[in-house]
Amino acid sequence: MCVAVQTQAMADITTTSTCEEGYTTESIVGDWNLVTDALGEDGPTPNDVLVADYASCFIPAFRVGANKEGFEDIGTVQIEASADLDDDDDISGVSFDIHVEGDLGDSVDDIVARAEDICHVHAALREELHADISVTDGAAL
Repeated sequence: MCVAVQTQAMADITTTSTCEEGYTTESIVGDWNLVTDALGEDGPTPNDVLVADYASCFIPAFRVGANKEGFEDIGTVQIEASADLDDDDDISGVSFDIHVEGDLGDSVDDIVARAEDICHVHAALREELHADISVTDGAAL
């Protein structure tokens, strides 16, 4: 007698999202609760969260990129992110204005390229949604 045992690999990331009524969803992500609202009344919209997640992922990727380019401490990094929505309220474009306290000189493009390679959210988005990026270094933050 043969017995087939099917095993399912454990996922690296799991969430449980619940919407009891309306358009507000509570998600449990590890030990954290995240509330989103498609209407933006009880929390940020999913699009808002996506743009914030992208920026939140890009900042540490930018820091690592700067470190790999020889910068030990670049100070405060701030991203002013914006996104355009199409007629269906889908994100059609993302822009980052990055302000960096440190002076990066001619290394900015190399740091941005490294950050794009490192940022997990950047990698997960379709190419036309990759952020248009401008960097102001030596910023007083």
